[in-house]
Amino acid sequence: MTLITESNIETFAIEILQKLGWQYVHGLSIAPGAENAERESFEQIILTQRLRKAVARINPDIPADAQEQAVQKVLRIYSPDMLHNNETFHQFLVEKVKIPYQQDGYERSYEVALIDFSNPYNNEFLVVNQYMIIENNQNKRPDILLFINGIPIVLFELKNAADENATIRKAFDQIRTYKATIPGLFTYNAICIISDGMECRAGSVSAGFSRYMTWKSADGKKEASRFIPQLEILITGMLNPTTLLDLVRNFIIFEKSKKKDAKTGITQVETEKKLAAYHQYHTYIA
Repeated sequence: MTLITESNIETFAIEILQKLGWQYVHGLSIAPGAENAERESFEQIILTQRLRKAVARINPDIPADAQEQAVQKVLRIYSPDMLHNNETFHQFLVEKVKIPYQQDGYERSYEVALIDFSNPYNNEFLVVNQYMIIENNQNKRPDILLFINGIPIVLFELKNAADENATIRKAFDQIRTYKATIPGLFTYNAICIISDGMECRAGSVSAGFSRYMTWKSADGKKEASRFIPQLEILITGMLNPTTLLDLVRNFIIFEKSKKKDAKTGITQVETEKKLAAYHQYHTYIA
């Protein structure tokens, strides 16, 4: 039996993603100062030039200055509330970025798409490992990020199943650490994935550990054999470009609920981001 190490799991995941059509680059090869650098600094989270090219390709009839304004709106999402930022970006993603202009005395808007949902292969799918991010003097390096058009949409945190202390729960705890130390990454995140190489589950940025779910089918038709690693099933069934875009567009909601503080009597609106579980997704599309 092959000894499973974290680096083996990473390689395994990347290879499956490549078979599904994801291009691969190592984080260090596009890091600031590298020969093929795509980032000006480690604080830069989005691969901006890739986003600009995608926006130009997807919106050929929209003027270049409106395209650039849309890119800038995406780069400048900022409030102290991580989930608010995430919801703002999700709205841009699904409802397009509205850029106002005047015509014949009327206020109109260009609607700039960041992703081409109707034609999945008009987008660029990139898997990057060891992508170092520095925020507030904190230096973190998520295991794997999946970028669509230069935007980090999916985060993987992998642990080593051969190490009894490196559980899937530890992978979840690591994502919580990232949320506290590099919250900027989560402005753009749609799905978080945790795995120890054997078990594998997916959840949203606001999900508690119990809300992370397995994905049970690689083809959407029948449940996969329990002898196939859950990581392989989830990547194949959930992260192929067509299914992933469908999930992002149609199966993520931000649910609002009112919570009253028993001591102060103050009512606050709480937001929870919900991602459809496997059975909900396949029941709906069946």
